[in-house]
Amino acid sequence: MKRDFYTTTAIIIPVYNEGKVIKGVVNNVLKEFKYVICVNDGSRDNSAEEILQTKARLVNHPINMGQGAALQTGIEYARMLPDVDSFVTFDADGQHQISDVKHMLEVLRDKKVNIVLGSRFLGKVENISPLKKQVLKLATAFSNTTSGLKLTDTHNGLRVFDRHTAERMQITMPDMAHASEILTLIKRNKLTYVEAPVTIAYTDYSKAKGQSIFNAVNIVFDLMLKGKK
Repeated sequence: MKRDFYTTTAIIIPVYNEGKVIKGVVNNVLKEFKYVICVNDGSRDNSAEEILQTKARLVNHPINMGQGAALQTGIEYARMLPDVDSFVTFDADGQHQISDVKHMLEVLRDKKVNIVLGSRFLGKVENISPLKKQVLKLATAFSNTTSGLKLTDTHNGLRVFDRHTAERMQITMPDMAHASEILTLIKRNKLTYVEAPVTIAYTDYSKAKGQSIFNAVNIVFDLMLKGKK
Protein backbone atom coordinates (compact mmCIF):
# COMPACT_ATOMS: atom_id res chain seq x y z
CA MET A 1 0.00 0.00 0.00
CA LYS A 2 1.35 3.40 -0.95
CA ARG A 3 1.98 5.68 2.04
CA ASP A 4 1.99 9.46 2.24
CA PHE A 5 5.26 10.57 3.84
CA TYR A 6 4.85 14.23 2.81
CA THR A 7 4.08 15.67 6.25
CA THR A 8 5.76 13.09 8.51
CA THR A 9 9.30 13.17 7.15
CA ALA A 10 12.09 15.71 7.66
CA ILE A 11 14.81 15.91 5.01
CA ILE A 12 18.06 17.22 6.51
CA ILE A 13 20.55 18.72 4.06
CA PRO A 14 23.99 19.94 5.19
CA VAL A 15 25.13 22.74 2.88
CA TYR A 16 28.60 24.16 2.30
CA ASN A 17 29.26 26.34 -0.75
CA GLU A 18 26.54 24.73 -2.88
CA GLY A 19 25.09 27.96 -4.29
CA LYS A 20 25.25 26.70 -7.88
CA VAL A 21 22.91 23.77 -7.32
CA ILE A 22 21.21 23.96 -3.91
CA LYS A 23 18.05 25.77 -5.02
CA GLY A 24 17.31 23.14 -7.64
CA VAL A 25 18.07 20.27 -5.26
CA VAL A 26 15.83 21.73 -2.54
CA ASN A 27 12.92 22.50 -4.85
CA ASN A 28 13.06 18.96 -6.19
CA VAL A 29 12.84 17.56 -2.65
CA LEU A 30 10.01 19.95 -1.75
CA LYS A 31 7.86 18.41 -4.47
CA GLU A 32 7.65 15.26 -2.33
CA PHE A 33 8.28 16.43 1.26
CA LYS A 34 6.98 19.37 3.28
CA TYR A 35 9.83 19.62 5.79
CA VAL A 36 13.26 20.33 4.34
CA ILE A 37 15.89 21.62 6.77
CA CYS A 38 19.02 23.11 5.22
CA VAL A 39 21.94 23.72 7.55
CA ASN A 40 24.17 26.31 5.94
CA ASP A 41 27.54 25.40 7.41
CA GLY A 42 29.36 28.73 7.16
CA SER A 43 29.23 28.88 3.36
CA ARG A 44 31.30 31.61 1.73
CA ASP A 45 29.12 31.75 -1.38
CA ASN A 46 25.43 32.56 -1.95
CA SER A 47 24.08 29.25 -0.62
CA ALA A 48 21.98 30.93 2.10
CA GLU A 49 20.44 33.38 -0.37
CA GLU A 50 19.54 30.55 -2.74
CA ILE A 51 17.91 28.53 0.06
CA LEU A 52 15.88 31.57 1.14
CA GLN A 53 14.30 31.59 -2.32
CA THR A 54 12.72 28.22 -1.52
CA LYS A 55 10.28 27.05 1.14
CA ALA A 56 12.97 25.12 2.99
CA ARG A 57 13.83 25.97 6.58
CA LEU A 58 17.27 27.54 6.89
CA VAL A 59 19.60 27.18 9.87
CA ASN A 60 22.94 29.01 9.70
CA HIS A 61 26.24 28.06 11.29
CA PRO A 62 28.27 31.28 11.67
CA ILE A 63 31.45 29.38 10.79
CA ASN A 64 32.21 26.14 8.95
CA MET A 65 31.93 23.34 11.51
CA GLY A 66 31.94 20.29 9.23
CA GLN A 67 29.31 17.99 7.82
CA GLY A 68 28.89 15.97 11.02
CA ALA A 69 28.10 19.09 13.02
CA ALA A 70 25.70 20.31 10.34
CA LEU A 71 23.83 17.00 10.39
CA GLN A 72 23.55 17.10 14.19
CA THR A 73 22.15 20.63 14.05
CA GLY A 74 19.61 19.56 11.44
CA ILE A 75 18.57 16.50 13.41
CA GLU A 76 18.07 18.57 16.57
CA TYR A 77 15.95 21.06 14.63
CA ALA A 78 13.86 18.30 13.03
CA ARG A 79 13.24 16.70 16.43
CA MET A 80 11.31 19.83 17.40
CA LEU A 81 8.74 19.19 14.65
CA PRO A 82 5.93 17.27 16.39
CA ASP A 83 4.44 15.73 13.22
CA VAL A 84 7.74 14.21 12.08
CA ASP A 85 8.40 10.54 12.75
CA SER A 86 10.96 9.86 9.99
CA PHE A 87 14.29 11.59 9.38
CA VAL A 88 16.44 11.60 6.25
CA THR A 89 20.02 12.78 5.73
CA PHE A 90 20.46 13.94 2.15
CA ASP A 91 23.45 15.41 0.31
CA ALA A 92 23.28 18.90 -1.21
CA ASP A 93 25.11 18.23 -4.46
CA GLY A 94 22.33 16.41 -6.30
CA GLN A 95 23.79 12.90 -6.31
CA HIS A 96 20.94 11.33 -4.29
CA GLN A 97 17.59 10.25 -5.75
CA ILE A 98 14.16 11.07 -4.30
CA SER A 99 12.90 7.68 -5.50
CA ASP A 100 15.50 6.02 -3.24
CA VAL A 101 14.34 8.08 -0.25
CA LYS A 102 10.73 6.99 -0.76
CA HIS A 103 11.74 3.34 -1.11
CA MET A 104 13.88 3.53 2.04
CA LEU A 105 10.95 5.04 3.96
CA GLU A 106 8.84 2.07 2.90
CA VAL A 107 11.59 -0.28 4.07
CA LEU A 108 11.79 1.54 7.41
CA ARG A 109 8.09 0.94 8.02
CA ASP A 110 7.76 -2.53 6.50
CA LYS A 111 10.87 -4.02 8.10
CA LYS A 112 10.16 -2.24 11.42
CA VAL A 113 13.80 -1.27 11.87
CA ASN A 114 15.28 1.87 13.42
CA ILE A 115 17.49 2.92 10.52
CA VAL A 116 17.89 2.17 6.81
CA LEU A 117 21.32 2.84 5.30
CA GLY A 118 21.74 3.46 1.60
CA SER A 119 24.27 1.32 -0.26
CA ARG A 120 25.59 2.22 -3.70
CA PHE A 121 27.30 -1.17 -3.87
CA LEU A 122 23.99 -3.00 -3.52
CA GLY A 123 22.46 -0.61 -6.01
CA LYS A 124 24.06 1.43 -8.78
CA VAL A 125 26.87 3.95 -8.91
CA GLU A 126 27.38 6.11 -11.98
CA ASN A 127 30.62 7.77 -13.12
CA ILE A 128 32.82 6.66 -10.24
CA SER A 129 36.56 6.32 -10.75
CA PRO A 130 38.18 2.94 -10.00
CA LEU A 131 40.42 4.62 -7.39
CA LYS A 132 37.54 6.25 -5.51
CA LYS A 133 35.61 2.97 -5.57
CA GLN A 134 38.57 1.15 -4.06
CA VAL A 135 39.05 3.80 -1.37
CA LEU A 136 35.36 3.57 -0.43
CA LYS A 137 35.66 -0.20 -0.17
CA LEU A 138 38.70 0.14 2.11
CA ALA A 139 36.90 2.76 4.22
CA THR A 140 33.96 0.36 4.55
CA ALA A 141 36.23 -2.45 5.72
CA PHE A 142 37.84 -0.17 8.31
CA SER A 143 34.49 1.15 9.57
CA ASN A 144 33.08 -2.36 9.85
CA THR A 145 36.06 -3.34 11.98
CA THR A 146 35.78 -0.36 14.32
CA SER A 147 31.97 -0.36 14.60
CA GLY A 148 31.31 -4.10 14.75
CA LEU A 149 28.67 -3.84 12.01
CA LYS A 150 28.77 -5.61 8.68
CA LEU A 151 27.81 -3.26 5.85
CA THR A 152 28.61 -2.90 2.17
CA ASP A 153 28.78 0.93 2.11
CA THR A 154 29.62 2.87 5.27
CA HIS A 155 30.19 6.36 3.84
CA ASN A 156 26.91 6.91 2.05
CA GLY A 157 25.18 10.14 3.08
CA LEU A 158 21.67 8.83 2.39
CA ARG A 159 20.10 7.47 5.59
CA VAL A 160 16.52 7.13 6.82
CA PHE A 161 15.71 6.64 10.51
CA ASP A 162 12.92 6.85 13.05
CA ARG A 163 12.41 9.25 15.96
CA HIS A 164 13.82 6.77 18.45
CA THR A 165 17.10 6.89 16.54
CA ALA A 166 16.99 10.67 16.10
CA GLU A 167 16.65 11.15 19.84
CA ARG A 168 19.79 9.08 20.40
CA MET A 169 21.83 10.62 17.61
CA GLN A 170 24.66 12.63 19.13
CA ILE A 171 27.28 13.21 16.45
CA THR A 172 30.47 14.64 17.95
CA MET A 173 32.88 14.25 15.04
CA PRO A 174 32.43 17.33 12.83
CA ASP A 175 34.11 16.16 9.65
CA MET A 176 33.62 13.18 7.32
CA ALA A 177 34.51 10.67 10.05
CA HIS A 178 30.99 11.26 11.38
CA ALA A 179 29.80 8.53 8.98
CA SER A 180 31.75 5.91 10.93
CA GLU A 181 30.69 7.47 14.23
CA ILE A 182 27.02 6.98 13.29
CA LEU A 183 27.71 3.26 12.89
CA THR A 184 29.23 3.16 16.38
CA LEU A 185 26.10 4.89 17.72
CA ILE A 186 23.94 2.22 16.04
CA LYS A 187 25.93 -0.53 17.73
CA ARG A 188 26.09 1.18 21.13
CA ASN A 189 22.35 1.91 21.23
CA LYS A 190 21.41 -1.54 19.87
CA LEU A 191 19.48 0.00 17.00
CA THR A 192 18.08 -2.32 14.35
CA TYR A 193 19.19 -1.63 10.80
CA VAL A 194 19.17 -2.81 7.20
CA GLU A 195 20.83 -1.63 4.02
CA ALA A 196 18.86 -0.67 0.92
CA PRO A 197 20.15 -0.37 -2.66
CA VAL A 198 20.44 3.19 -3.94
CA THR A 199 21.74 4.96 -7.01
CA ILE A 200 24.54 7.49 -6.63
CA ALA A 201 25.00 9.66 -9.71
CA TYR A 202 28.36 11.41 -9.75
CA THR A 203 28.25 14.46 -12.02
CA ASP A 204 31.18 16.66 -13.01
CA TYR A 205 29.95 19.12 -10.36
CA SER A 206 29.63 16.58 -7.53
CA LYS A 207 33.00 15.04 -8.36
CA ALA A 208 34.64 18.47 -8.29
CA LYS A 209 32.95 19.22 -4.95
CA GLY A 210 33.48 15.78 -3.47
CA GLN A 211 35.89 14.89 -0.73
CA SER A 212 39.46 14.25 -1.84
CA ILE A 213 40.60 10.66 -2.07
CA PHE A 214 43.36 11.46 0.39
CA ASN A 215 40.85 12.65 3.00
CA ALA A 216 40.22 8.97 3.68
CA VAL A 217 43.50 9.09 5.61
CA ASN A 218 42.09 11.91 7.74
CA ILE A 219 38.96 9.85 8.47
CA VAL A 220 41.06 6.98 9.76
CA PHE A 221 43.22 9.34 11.83
CA ASP A 222 40.17 11.04 13.40
CA LEU A 223 38.64 7.70 14.30
CA MET A 224 41.87 6.44 15.85
CA LEU A 225 42.13 9.58 17.97
CA LYS A 226 38.54 9.25 19.11
CA GLY A 227 39.13 5.63 20.07
CA LYS A 228 41.93 6.73 22.42
CA LYS A 229 39.73 9.18 24.32
